[in-house]
Amino acid sequence: MSQANAVVNSDGSDPNTDAVEPRLVGADARVVGPARILIIDDEAAIRESLETLLTLEGFEVTLAVDGPSGLEELAGSEFDLLLLDLALPGESGIDLLPRILEMHPTLPVIMITAFGKVSNVVDAIHAGAENFVQKPWDNEKLLADIRAAIGRHRAEEELVQLKRALKQRYNFENIVGKSEPMLRLFDLVAQVAPSRSTVLVQGESGTGKELIAKALHANSPRRDKPFVPVNTGSVPSELLESTLFGHVRGAFTSAIAAKKGLFEVANGGTLFLDEIGTMGMDMQAKILRVLQDRRFMHLGGTEEIQVDVRIIAATNVDLQEAVREGRFREDLYYRLNVICLELPPLRARRQDIPLLAAHFLKLYADENDVPVPKLDAEAMRILMDYEWPGNVRELENAMERGVVLSTTKTITPDLLPASLTGNTYSADLLDYKPDASLFDMMEEIERRIITDRLERCHWNQTEASEYFKIPLSTLNQKIKRLNVEIKKRPRD
Repeated sequence: MSQANAVVNSDGSDPNTDAVEPRLVGADARVVGPARILIIDDEAAIRESLETLLTLEGFEVTLAVDGPSGLEELAGSEFDLLLLDLALPGESGIDLLPRILEMHPTLPVIMITAFGKVSNVVDAIHAGAENFVQKPWDNEKLLADIRAAIGRHRAEEELVQLKRALKQRYNFENIVGKSEPMLRLFDLVAQVAPSRSTVLVQGESGTGKELIAKALHANSPRRDKPFVPVNTGSVPSELLESTLFGHVRGAFTSAIAAKKGLFEVANGGTLFLDEIGTMGMDMQAKILRVLQDRRFMHLGGTEEIQVDVRIIAATNVDLQEAVREGRFREDLYYRLNVICLELPPLRARRQDIPLLAAHFLKLYADENDVPVPKLDAEAMRILMDYEWPGNVRELENAMERGVVLSTTKTITPDLLPASLTGNTYSADLLDYKPDASLFDMMEEIERRIITDRLERCHWNQTEASEYFKIPLSTLNQKIKRLNVEIKKRPRD
């Protein structure tokens, strides 16, 4: 999971006027007081001016006159931000910066100087500075930069504490959240996990249903047995029975050898049936029988096999509506819906967006072996204001893109997907070919829309077809007709 509490408040309140009390699952709440700022500058007038400005804004300010005294303060105290003068006596601010970041790798540093040369800016950013401010500064811009930097810093610190607390209490992996809907969900997962009961996980695409299923398994007595996921919507209906129940040799033309099904593979553990709302009626009847009797037969076989498997099912389909329309068996619905966990969409848990963004930035920076970048204030504002139809998965994709495309330690709005910034299909599309007909242009637009949605769905064609509200077969025909390039394999 990944998911500042201190500066980026989703309700628009001033983050520095009151102490913030984030609720951490499994740990006592930690009160985060006014942000602490260290100023290292050799000019008394500059120090006093900054101290007055920042104190009036509710910050706690500590002053240092040179590098050695600043390092001494950093060694003895924790700070949320450092304002560092470029032209210090002895070691310059840029020379001092690597030593500071070695002591406090996540500490945001804003460089201040009277010399606004481009080379100075480049050197400071490459050395690890968060930002660069030239004297004389604009008070409002400086305060905005400070608040944004502290927000990111506190989000990173809170993320570490949140993950530690979740791990200590629940053994949750990669699930991030401090919003009330997620805290309630965590408590339910912890309560339900030790039972044998079937669980139905409901939520929009991209909300993290498989992560919740894994958390249920990891916190159950079955944790040392297999967790077996299967996306029932991505397996062709004619192969799904063999996939789940296995088959004997000769059961069908290509069955040259007997094969175990996933129910046998998961014996003693948990079988996660994702996208169960897409399952055909015949297969629904067979799943119902296994739930009732805990027995099944191989495809083409005559011998009953008994299994001990906990079923966790997930869907983004309204199963009650599907029952009313005759597309889903009522008896199977009630068998699956012993305990129902509803996952909130990301737009209903905006408080988690900064933490999730920090989590994904670190995840993909580590994966690509690059320094962890940070979101600038405008990029964070865009994330907070966006509606996130693709939920957490869409946010993850946006952060992965930012990490891959960033050439500095800062992700700016131009590195975010066009769908977030509003720069989507523009008029220049009309000129992509000088001799393009209206039909050609319409095909190009359709190709781009389908490619964009598939990319957001990690190339899961079933999920994309549900988004477009068209049959999977129709989407597959369009992909072939439009020569849409499938760049990745669908994620589980």
